[in-house]
Amino acid sequence: PDSIGYWLERLKQQHVTAEKSPTRFGEEVIRLLDPDGLVVELIAPSSHAEIEPWPDSHVPPEHALRGFHSVSAALEGYEKTARLFTESFGYRLIDESGNRFRFASPDDSAPGRIVDLLCQPDTATGRVAAGSVHHIAFRAKDQGEQLRWREYLVDLGYNVTPVIDRTYFHSIYFREPGGVLFEIATEPPGFTSDEKLEELGTHLRLPPWMESARSQIEKILPPIRVPTEVS
Repeated sequence: PDSIGYWLERLKQQHVTAEKSPTRFGEEVIRLLDPDGLVVELIAPSSHAEIEPWPDSHVPPEHALRGFHSVSAALEGYEKTARLFTESFGYRLIDESGNRFRFASPDDSAPGRIVDLLCQPDTATGRVAAGSVHHIAFRAKDQGEQLRWREYLVDLGYNVTPVIDRTYFHSIYFREPGGVLFEIATEPPGFTSDEKLEELGTHLRLPPWMESARSQIEKILPPIRVPTEVS
C-alpha cells in the first residue's frame, strides 16, 4: 500500500493524469489513461507472487511493478461467461461487488490469475482500433494441451479457429458468450527460437512473412530507449 503514494507522485512528475480510485476488494487502486486513452490501473494487492523486480530499473525494488494483476471484461450479461470460467476453465468466483464479479484460477501463485467480469447492459460495443485491447490470452503449456482445449471447446459449440503458427507460439481463438475474443496460446517455442537469450531485445526480429516489409516497418517504428539507473 505504501507504493500507492510513490506512484501517484511519480506519475505527477511525468505529467500523467492519475487518481486514486475507491478501494476494491480490499486493495488500493490508481486509475490512469495511457497515451491512446485506454484505462490502466495500478493495484497494490493484499498479497502477491514472489516475483523479482527488474534489476536495472530506477524504481526502488519495494515499489516496482511485479506483473499483471488482472483483466476486466465489460459484458452486456455476465452469466454465460461466468459459467465458461467456472465449469470449463476451472476458475472460481472469489468476490463480487455491485456489477463486478471476480474470478480466479486455481493456482494461487500465478500472476495475472484474476478476471473481473463487469455486467454493463448499456455499455457500448468495443471496436478494434489502435490502442485498444484486441483479445485476452490464456496459456497452454504445449501444443498437445492446446489441441485438447480446442477439441473440448468445439464440442461445447464454440467456433474455434484452426491452430495458427505465430512463429514464437501457436494460437487458437474463439469468442466467449459475451463476444470478447479469447486466445489460448502455447508457451513454446518461445522467443529464443531464432535469437540467443543474451541477445533478446537488441535486434528487431520479424516473423518470416513480414521480412519483406522490414525497411518500411523500421522507418515508422519510434525509437526505444530502455531507462536504466544512471550511476
